[in-house]
Amino acid sequence: MPARKIFSRMSDSSDDTLGGRLSAARDASGLSLADIANRIGVKRENLLAWETDRSEPRPSNLIDLAATLGVSPMWLMTGLGSGPVEDGDIALEGLRRDLQRLTETHRECGRLIEKIERQIERYEAREARDSRAGGLDGPVVGRA
Repeated sequence: MPARKIFSRMSDSSDDTLGGRLSAARDASGLSLADIANRIGVKRENLLAWETDRSEPRPSNLIDLAATLGVSPMWLMTGLGSGPVEDGDIALEGLRRDLQRLTETHRECGRLIEKIERQIERYEAREARDSRAGGLDGPVVGRA
């Protein structure tokens, strides 16, 4: 089992609050806001509010968060106890997942750009045809 880091006092000011520790643990886990929200059955917005210290989770949600993130509830509340797993393999796996998601998103953006370019070309071609057809070369209707 990977070693856990035991904190006696938090040194990073961003981890001085429950929200900061929650955010740090989520980052260490490699899970997204949506992943954790789905796992514990809350809205993504609620989780974001907890991470930004705008609100606090109920005790039952705090227990679920701790279990999902692999930290002790005491660490989430106070910064004392078992914090995020300090394992390079887990961090590396999280980076690989992030890279895969970014790569897929990049490819999808490329496909959408190409689709929009083709649509623009079709509209421009149609517009050019319409302007040629409505020019002075066509039949004149009405009085002179």
